[in-house]
Amino acid sequence: MTIYHDILKQYWGYEDFRELQLEIIESVAAGKDTLGLMPTGGGKSLTFQVPTLAMEGICLVITPLIALMRDQVERLKSMDIRAACLHSGMTRQEIQIVLDNCLYGDFKFLYVSPERLGSDLFLQRALGLPVNLLVVDEAHCISQWGYDFRPSYLNIARVREYFPSIPVLALTATATPEVVEDIQDKLHFAAPNVFKVSFERKNLAYVVRETQDKDKALLQVLKGVDGTSIVYVRNRAKTKQIANFLKGEGVEAAHFHAGLNDQTKQERQAAWKNGTCRVIVATNAFGMGIDKPDVRTVIHMDLPDSLEAYFQEAGRAGRDGQKSYAVLLYHKSDSTLLKKRLSDNFPNKKYIRKVYEALGNYYQLAVGSGQGMNFPFDLQDFCGKFHLNMLQAYNGLKILELAGYLELTDEQDSTSRLYFLSSREDLYHLPRSGNKTDRVLQVLLRSYTGLFSDFVRIQEEVLASRLQMTGEEVYESLLYLSRQGVIHYIPRKKTPFICYTQPREESERLHIGPEVYEERKKRYVERIQAMQAYAAEDQPCRSKRLLQYFGQKRVSNCRQCDVCLRKQQEGLRQYEFEDISRDMLAALENSNPDLEELIDSLPYDSNKSLKVFRFLCDRGDIIQREHRIFRKTD
Repeated sequence: MTIYHDILKQYWGYEDFRELQLEIIESVAAGKDTLGLMPTGGGKSLTFQVPTLAMEGICLVITPLIALMRDQVERLKSMDIRAACLHSGMTRQEIQIVLDNCLYGDFKFLYVSPERLGSDLFLQRALGLPVNLLVVDEAHCISQWGYDFRPSYLNIARVREYFPSIPVLALTATATPEVVEDIQDKLHFAAPNVFKVSFERKNLAYVVRETQDKDKALLQVLKGVDGTSIVYVRNRAKTKQIANFLKGEGVEAAHFHAGLNDQTKQERQAAWKNGTCRVIVATNAFGMGIDKPDVRTVIHMDLPDSLEAYFQEAGRAGRDGQKSYAVLLYHKSDSTLLKKRLSDNFPNKKYIRKVYEALGNYYQLAVGSGQGMNFPFDLQDFCGKFHLNMLQAYNGLKILELAGYLELTDEQDSTSRLYFLSSREDLYHLPRSGNKTDRVLQVLLRSYTGLFSDFVRIQEEVLASRLQMTGEEVYESLLYLSRQGVIHYIPRKKTPFICYTQPREESERLHIGPEVYEERKKRYVERIQAMQAYAAEDQPCRSKRLLQYFGQKRVSNCRQCDVCLRKQQEGLRQYEFEDISRDMLAALENSNPDLEELIDSLPYDSNKSLKVFRFLCDRGDIIQREHRIFRKTD
């Protein structure tokens, strides 16, 4: 047993590590730059959390998923491990408090968004932090070859210069061989060092079902497989439509997308996790950081943009190792819709310049001004004022971000935060009037901890309920306390932000280079073609195709996807297969014949019986041992 096993047992209650977890931990502990390729649900977090707890200092974790970093910080805090996070939605004062706490408060983990990582404030203070490990989660985002490249990730290379002797651990669940090489190059690995867990999921059957009636097919799948399910659809309106359809058919379902408020998302997520809601119908906003091992089916109603995205989403099924299904419902028209996304994702350059010009006018920025300025951004309002297509405008802004002109944060529903500026002693000397504000102050102090050392997330609705006041009364009281300098109160806001990273340019002078537009467009076309081929072609084995796409060699057929099953049943009508397999299993209930005896006992063509026998063996329903045949249950 090692110190790492002791830590694993103490904090997580596990006796041993999963495949390659310990090897990655030991590589990091030895000071080596390390790339870990681990499938969704493979236990990535433990590969940096365990060694950090064994070392002095603080681990710097870069991740683009704000909701996920908050969840991880809260989970670590619940284990009495000190952790904090910095992201783009925080004020300067909040950031300073967090950095002070990390510098002087024996914190072990600091989660940072890549946007915040590149800020001058962070970089000025970062040198003082006792960093022992730099972790890059979702590392494929740093690669131009990746399906989800984010320019803010390039800030990481700059941070490495501040900590030249500190190893980096890069983690991702989806990376092609080109991306693997590019990650190591972009992060300045001292030497190539890759640990790759097999992406093969032997318990997960990949199925493509071609159908004209997807609603009917969806219902059939859910009725055929018990347990919880995720149903992925392309847009927000469709989440509600499909959820209502399922509820009308007696299936407990709820819809989920990024536009819902925090409380609704938390309630629906909790209901699904505890089993009171069987099916969650969602956009791809659902699933990041979701730790539910017993998902039996993941069903896609629409084609994702890439096999990377499909593999990651499908991989949320069957993390407990039990038989599960990843089902793609497909119709030939889906390929046409996928091609349309090309024009939506890559509007022409003239249109992109039009969007940029409109944005400058929206904020009334003069040419040459705006650098470093942040603005709340309402996409719907912006597009309405300038008569722009919302999807094309959004993707135009993302291309402008890649070109280095601005940053668009997608943060939604930033919850209210509060921090006491007055000390406890000062509070005793405040005049007491017995009014609503005094009562709010008292309940705040009783309801939340850590208010004097850090910003704490609060819920005005909870306070209102405890005080038997309206939410508006609580809000006004908090504003009053903030104006009096007793607290620093940041009310909830639900908006993304635009940040100009360069002064506003004349739109015709914008440089949108081939690496930002033409080359990315070409790779996007290649990815959607690979996705189309996966859905439309019935060769080779589904699992083999996916694994080979991610560079895994010497892969055998899975024997359980729709392609393999179709092969195995070749030459048999469905009713024949069902009749023979039923009678064959029945014959094995009370005896264990050899193969010849079994085939002779059945009233069917021997060649057909042999095909069914081989199929049932491959599937694991029957076992051949010392020339005798047994049912699996035996």
